[in-house]
Amino acid sequence: MTESHIIWRERHIIDAFKGLTAPFVLLVMVWTQSLDRFDAWAYLSVHGMYGLIWVIKSRVFGDRNWERPLRPFRVLLLVTGLGGYWVAPVVLCLHEVPAPAAMVGAGVALFGLGVFLHFTADMQKHMHLQHRPGVLLTEGLWARSRNPNYLGELLIYTAFCVLAQHWLPVVLFTCVVLLEWVPNMRRKDQSLARYPEFTAWKAQSGLLLPRLSLSDLMRRD
Repeated sequence: MTESHIIWRERHIIDAFKGLTAPFVLLVMVWTQSLDRFDAWAYLSVHGMYGLIWVIKSRVFGDRNWERPLRPFRVLLLVTGLGGYWVAPVVLCLHEVPAPAAMVGAGVALFGLGVFLHFTADMQKHMHLQHRPGVLLTEGLWARSRNPNYLGELLIYTAFCVLAQHWLPVVLFTCVVLLEWVPNMRRKDQSLARYPEFTAWKAQSGLLLPRLSLSDLMRRD
């Protein structure tokens, strides 16, 4: 394929930002002379690893929504949005008081749970679409939450905000959730409403948080 026929897609921008996160954070640490700070290294580990895992996922079981050809306006939105996620390590390293050990531990714990939910849910969806196309996914992590992958991402970026100890990443991330995530989840619900089993699934699941009953909590199978 010649260079003139290469189709640049949205995932190329996203993967580039994700893959460059670790080098960016390390450069910020060098610039701010934070190489001796435990919380900065903890942040580099979790956010850098998330970027690496994302790139691997994109190559192995990527989201088809990011296969759209690039458009100039979307490039601007993607670059602005993805660049906003890099604010957290900057404010963390500029903060003169390192994060307490308990806060670092809480951030790492949130990150671990978020990674499990996000990537497990995406893998389950990928395999379901391959082997059961045309059938609504209502099993596993998707049984009680209609967006467990978004829930995982919510925990991941909450972990980054916890480590950053600053209000600015919280505000930026809240804007992403309210202006992009929530409308996307609502549109997906409208699209999936065409399935006959959607009404029953919606009644037993939450839009984001799992809807659990007492019988679910006591079930042992």
